[in-house]
Amino acid sequence: MTVGIVAQRDNDRAMALASTLADRLREVSAPVAVDETTGAALTDHEAWDAATPSTRPVDEMHECTLVVSIGGDGTFLYAARGAGSTPIMGVNLGEVGFLNALAPEEAVETVVAEVEHIQKTGSARTRAMPRLRASGDDWELSPALNEVVVQGSHRGDGGGAEFEIRVDGSLYTRGHADGVLVATPTGSTAYNLSEGGPLVHPEVGGLVITGMAQADGMPPLVVDVDSDVTVSLSGTERGVAVSDGRIRESLSPPETVTLSRANEPIRLAGPPLDFFTALRKLG
Repeated sequence: MTVGIVAQRDNDRAMALASTLADRLREVSAPVAVDETTGAALTDHEAWDAATPSTRPVDEMHECTLVVSIGGDGTFLYAARGAGSTPIMGVNLGEVGFLNALAPEEAVETVVAEVEHIQKTGSARTRAMPRLRASGDDWELSPALNEVVVQGSHRGDGGGAEFEIRVDGSLYTRGHADGVLVATPTGSTAYNLSEGGPLVHPEVGGLVITGMAQADGMPPLVVDVDSDVTVSLSGTERGVAVSDGRIRESLSPPETVTLSRANEPIRLAGPPLDFFTALRKLG
């Protein structure tokens, strides 16, 4: 087996913890592979011992048996895109950490315990969380763990576009808006919340549809997780579809984006997140 480690760049605390974890994993005969950025930083880090870490691109972390993300939610999303269906554990060095259940002080021994469980049984203890698929006529974005946004060329005065939203073929709303955001329950606490969308408990099976600065229209809506949501963009200005704030596809109106649950969920390993404790950190 191999344990992949992705640490937050330019964060000495993350690098020190990655070094400690790698050393501890070698003690239990678990090979370690770090992403290329982490590897470059660790070789110069004072906490790293004489052993040279194995490195691989983040996009190849799915070849590992377990992936550990060390940092904030952004680092977790970065690692998760490469992890695919490989179980992932998140160590929280951020302020809230809805995706990272492990506190730094307990991270090393918790990861080691899970690795020893894998060595003994052949598989990790995991729970599945849905991801969101976005596609057009001839393109498809990488699955999103948090949200997909479909928006006009820019936000604010003179921006936005005309949108039509359908759920399983039935018209929900149409009108002018800066954009439309469709989130998983996990993503309800992120961009969705800042746009006035509802909080959704991670155990609720649903998708959240939230209009962004709508001129008129219906309020945010939670639909079944297996619903097909279509967002049609019209007008003369180009738009964009964005997965988890990073992966994007340019849109040329008129164009329809189809959003649905991805076939492959993310698999979280380790202890469950205390959702309500994390919520209190938002205040």
